[in-house]
Amino acid sequence: MGIDLDDHHVRNTHRKAPKSENVYLKLLVKLYRFLARRTTAPFNRIILRRLFTSRINRPPLSLSRLQRFAQPEKTLVVVGTITDDTRLLEVKPLTVAALHFTATARARIENAGGECLTLDQLALRKPTGENTLLLRGPKNAREAVKHFGFGPHKGKKPYVESKGRKFEKARGRRRSRGFKV
Repeated sequence: MGIDLDDHHVRNTHRKAPKSENVYLKLLVKLYRFLARRTTAPFNRIILRRLFTSRINRPPLSLSRLQRFAQPEKTLVVVGTITDDTRLLEVKPLTVAALHFTATARARIENAGGECLTLDQLALRKPTGENTLLLRGPKNAREAVKHFGFGPHKGKKPYVESKGRKFEKARGRRRSRGFKV
């Protein structure tokens, strides 16, 4: 058998396991691997795939956004962190399952009469994911994303040490200094 000349440098890049050494995450993977194999519901396969992802691909979701998507009698599921939003004045009673909750987010949900579940508790209650709503945080809300694709006419954020008179205000930024893009 010879070498596949066309594809011998091609690497299969999707993850088959999480890179993290977190034992709790590994136990969750074991649980959802079992559920994905033994149930026909695509819900478990999606959760399993999201458990493998990097931290950047598991962006946090705020309470206000969570409340916006809430539906009666549905459990909200997030493979990521639920964070508090101080701009939100009243929290509705929600049933939320997530990898992690910040302390204030957990307190506000529980004080409103809602409930915070871990993903293994969710697996016991709803093994096929019926009556759940699977959500994800905004992936491009990171500060770093504002700088990507920098160039003229792009309107991207420059990496500047300060925003003053002497910074990024010369050629290309003002008509009086040669030209303005």
